[in-house]
Amino acid sequence: MLRDAFENPGERDPEELLAAYESVLAETIEEQGVGTVAEETGVDEGTLQALVDGDSPEVTLEEAAAILATDPDRPDADFLEADARDVLLMGMSSAVLDVEAIQSGIDSRLEAKEIQQKVEGRHPMTIDEYALLHGFIESRK
Repeated sequence: MLRDAFENPGERDPEELLAAYESVLAETIEEQGVGTVAEETGVDEGTLQALVDGDSPEVTLEEAAAILATDPDRPDADFLEADARDVLLMGMSSAVLDVEAIQSGIDSRLEAKEIQQKVEGRHPMTIDEYALLHGFIESRK
């Protein structure tokens, strides 16, 4: 899903990753149509159009997965969201990182408890937060 936006996410800063994620979302929206994506996902048309226009609206990982799932060649939204979270969890395991180390590494932009809850899916995560975590975790592998 979003992990495929860049070949080496650990070598990119969070802003580059976010832009890549938004580009993948915008391509999907353009291919499927703003109205169709809005109807199938429940994501506001204004948010979808902002992505197509190259703006950076707040989009959750759940919404991003739903947008991508409108492409019939991709898996369903639940799978895509779980896969994205698994990338973070597996990366943490491979890099031997705990949430406190991540908190420190991202200059406390998110608290350790918050990181844990977002990675586990107990609290919503924006794609901006995903980019921050994904880039940091991959840079430590």
